[in-house]
Amino acid sequence: MYGPGSQLGQSGSNSWAKERGCSIACQGSLTSAQLRAPSIGERPLSQMPWKDTMRRVVRQSKFRHVFGQAVKNDQCYDDIRVSRVTWDSSFCAVNPRFVAIIIEASGGGAFLVLPLHKTGRIDKSYPTVCGHTGPVLDIDWCPHNDQVIASGSEDCTVMVWQIPENGLTLSLTEPVVILEGHSKRVGIVAWHPTARNVLLSAGCDNAIIIWNVGTGEALINLDDMHSDMIYNVSWNRNGSLICTASKDKKVRVIDPRKQEIVAEKEKAHEGARPMRAIFLADGNVFTTGFSRMSERQLALWNPKNMQEPIALHEMDTSNGVLLPFYDPDTSIIYLCGKGDSSIRYFEITDESPYVHYLNTFSSKEPQRGMGYMPKRGLDVNKCEIARFFKLHERKCEPIIMTVPRKSDLFQDDLYPDTAGPEAALEAEEWFEGKNADPILISLKHGYIPGKNRDLKVVKKNILDSKPTANKKCDLISVPKKTTDMASVQNEAKLDEILKEIKSIKDTICNQDERISKLEQQMAKIAA
Repeated sequence: MYGPGSQLGQSGSNSWAKERGCSIACQGSLTSAQLRAPSIGERPLSQMPWKDTMRRVVRQSKFRHVFGQAVKNDQCYDDIRVSRVTWDSSFCAVNPRFVAIIIEASGGGAFLVLPLHKTGRIDKSYPTVCGHTGPVLDIDWCPHNDQVIASGSEDCTVMVWQIPENGLTLSLTEPVVILEGHSKRVGIVAWHPTARNVLLSAGCDNAIIIWNVGTGEALINLDDMHSDMIYNVSWNRNGSLICTASKDKKVRVIDPRKQEIVAEKEKAHEGARPMRAIFLADGNVFTTGFSRMSERQLALWNPKNMQEPIALHEMDTSNGVLLPFYDPDTSIIYLCGKGDSSIRYFEITDESPYVHYLNTFSSKEPQRGMGYMPKRGLDVNKCEIARFFKLHERKCEPIIMTVPRKSDLFQDDLYPDTAGPEAALEAEEWFEGKNADPILISLKHGYIPGKNRDLKVVKKNILDSKPTANKKCDLISVPKKTTDMASVQNEAKLDEILKEIKSIKDTICNQDERISKLEQQMAKIAA
């Protein structure tokens, strides 16, 4: 356990640490372990002015005093049966409107979707999202529509759901679209950060499929890049690349549209326990994993040269998988270990040792999972820079991370413009090769959720498409005139409806004639 002023842990080897001077720059008292060895031409520390020494050791950062605080009991979500499935996902997804939690369910898989204000005890009869026939393994809110959520399940399907604006009043069993393409359970779902209706899924068949949710089609299938189970997948800032961590101990950076591995590192972490890899805003890759001696590690990599890590640190010997949550606006990474009762947070900078330990939030109860609120859902008036939703065995507890400030004014240094809910690209544009950074919004006057448009799925007629010999070309080929196709389909549908109406009218006319004849016969008999 680390407190302010402590050293994070030794690097991969002592020589490596000596070469790079990789003691962690912390915020507390000066220790001999923290004093950097003088470089060539530099005076030894004993001859340096004390002020200069302090400036070198105590790193200035506006996040030095970030502290975490759990909310009061009446603001928690109680009596929730959190899923017990053995899968290392976060089990919780949050956006500015709703919190979604994977729960125990008999006869299939289900998850709760609660409006953020619906705190307190949750009744056992509260409606759920329960269309899967196997346990739900992962859920993810669409970044461009706060009412759309995707779920992956042991039943080998991905389902996309539209949640009513005010939450569920009845259990939801019919998804907007079912995406079928995996041959084994689907453990990962992740929306594209900037393109509308683009969804990635990864399964235990070692395949990654990228879907156009608007048409219900699988347009990219990366089924031959991983030889073993995929632990996690992360998009980069503009969604042009993905990075993956796999059971074969490799970290891969992949261009999904070219279907090429851009960079790869074997044995990024040598331990057998699961790894995680995420992209940072500057394009570097941050990983968590285990050493050969089962010590938990974190590392920073440059995809252009993955021979050696930029930084590598060992933390402790706990066996819980470290789930990283990254805030690109502040460059802070929060590490939540499954089964831990703490959240450690670090600042990533351009200065050695690059990964700077800030502090630890500790509590008594271990965490079963963790949800992370997007920046636009935070309370800027209270200098809140992160909010977590910690899953216990029977409840969900929000934890608020705050930077202490005396002023009540908007702190623009804490809240640079952040990614908003508007998509920068349409799905077709991204599949055609375009890239775009997220469209940013200011949080100066707080974020007010707007009206979300309904997710509409226009499925193509499979019978109209001719099969081609090359499977990959077929999957990645994108219809350039999707709007034309949609209008043609609509016209065909209208014709079909009109024909059906005409045939019903004809039937009614025939029946009327028949009725009048029968009535005449009855009149004759009665007379």
